Amino acid sequence: MDTKIIYDDQINQDLIKEKKVAVIGFGSQGHAHALNLHESGVDVTVGLRETSETFTRAKEMGLNVSNVEDAVSNSEVVMLLLPDQLMADVYNETIAPVMKENSTLFFAHGFNIHFNEIKPREDISVAMVAPKGPGHLLRRTYEEGSGMPCLVAVENDTNGNTHELALSYASAIGGGRAGILDTTFKEETETDLFGEQVVLCGGLTELIKNGFETLVEAGYQPESAYFETLHEVKLIVDLMYEGGFEWMRHSISDTAEYGDFSRGPRIVNEDTKKEMKKVLEEIQSGSFAKEFMAQSREGSPFLNQKREEASQHQIESVGKELRSMMPFLSAKDVKKDK
Repeated sequence: MDTKIIYDDQINQDLIKEKKVAVIGFGSQGHAHALNLHESGVDVTVGLRETSETFTRAKEMGLNVSNVEDAVSNSEVVMLLLPDQLMADVYNETIAPVMKENSTLFFAHGFNIHFNEIKPREDISVAMVAPKGPGHLLRRTYEEGSGMPCLVAVENDTNGNTHELALSYASAIGGGRAGILDTTFKEETETDLFGEQVVLCGGLTELIKNGFETLVEAGYQPESAYFETLHEVKLIVDLMYEGGFEWMRHSISDTAEYGDFSRGPRIVNEDTKKEMKKVLEEIQSGSFAKEFMAQSREGSPFLNQKREEASQHQIESVGKELRSMMPFLSAKDVKKDK
């Protein structure tokens, strides 16, 4: 596969505007997709349970809203933006029976297709449009005019123009401004899960938490430990985001850079990398997906326990107090959208 970044000037932006689109779900990704599509001139309907607390909220935002069955049966393109663990049941019970013949099914993450949780009919074209960031940032970057990079993949091309339609959709949510990259469902799913578990979420939070605990256990003020191990992470990550490791290292002191090169490899070392490879193998084999789905069917006992434990950690109470003194921070209620 040739690595080529695709931008708006290479995309037929009208293609998606010729279709009726159903966005199923109105959480972080769903609200951003629906609003961005609507403001790009796409005929979009949000499909929700009429008893959902977001049904009225979506209407108040000026969007066309209906129950899931009606939204799907009246559309040629359906984008599924539900939690991974719920998606297959909703699709099989509610969506699949009313999907139009030769319609197109979109995903923003490849999990359910790659691990065979969802098996669409053969007449349905299947593709993915995956923004590389949370939905709230997808919405914000669209409003700012900058856009968010997207990945696009095609699993089944019954209609002959599924790739072009996916690009048009990606353009309508702002992806073509920042750049779109072709991938596969396999590559997106496995690299996305790996990044979340090893670096972006699991790896980073464990690194920060253990650094915080080490300083506090050595007798330093929790507030100082918070600033040094959590607060300043954004400042360093922003420098990496802007210009890679080299720009970050150019921007910090020689002392910090020396410590980076000489001590960093002692923290994340060959043993760490061996464990990373084990995590990747669990993803590739499907064992992580089976474990996650089994937990979900049991009511997510592990996740619920860990959420409760994490909420009680000292870094959270110290952080809340310090962040309350920083009015420029904009985080709201941490309750997840459903």
